[in-house]
Amino acid sequence: MIKLRLKRFGKKREVSYRIVAMQNNARRDGRPLEELGYYNPRTDETRLEVPAIIKWLNNGAQPTKTVQHILQKANVFEQIKTES
Repeated sequence: MIKLRLKRFGKKREVSYRIVAMQNNARRDGRPLEELGYYNPRTDETRLEVPAIIKWLNNGAQPTKTVQHILQKANVFEQIKTES
């Protein structure tokens, strides 16, 4: 199963995350299928590639709880409903 989840990068105590599409049994910092965005929890900055995220969600990818919350804040799920 493919999941949309966070991949950690950055220095100690200065962590940032990339939102990626990965197999659910792959390790956290392993090679992703595709990078879909960026999330910085320290500044609450997010950059999302919305068309690519919508493509993965329509193909059956499941977001983790944290990624789902980030996507809800960015109103990505409303864009999926308007396309259908």
